Amino acid sequence: MMRIYHNPRCKKSREGLQFIRDKGLEAQVIDYIKNPISENELQEIVMKLGKKPIEIVRTQEEYYRKNLKGCNFTDEEWIKILVENPKLIQRPIVVEKHKAVIAQPPENINQLL
Repeated sequence: MMRIYHNPRCKKSREGLQFIRDKGLEAQVIDYIKNPISENELQEIVMKLGKKPIEIVRTQEEYYRKNLKGCNFTDEEWIKILVENPKLIQRPIVVEKHKAVIAQPPENINQLL
């Protein structure tokens, strides 16, 4: 089953979830702000995205700009930072079996179908 890592307070995340529903698809909705992602789970998601952890960081977030911008961290350190600060994770992320996409725009979900 498809999973969507969703932040209900985010317009883009709500658009991604609506896109899935409009397509008539079933998806497990994971509010990763209320139910944090584990380090192992995030490592798996990053691998399925085919990206490095730094590539899924929301660099426009104030916490990033004040505390992390310009710092060099290892992939493992970024994973820990993202798990501890889930608002820094790009959203929504949609996972289907062995692949994942950042659903910005929501049409990116079509890559999983």
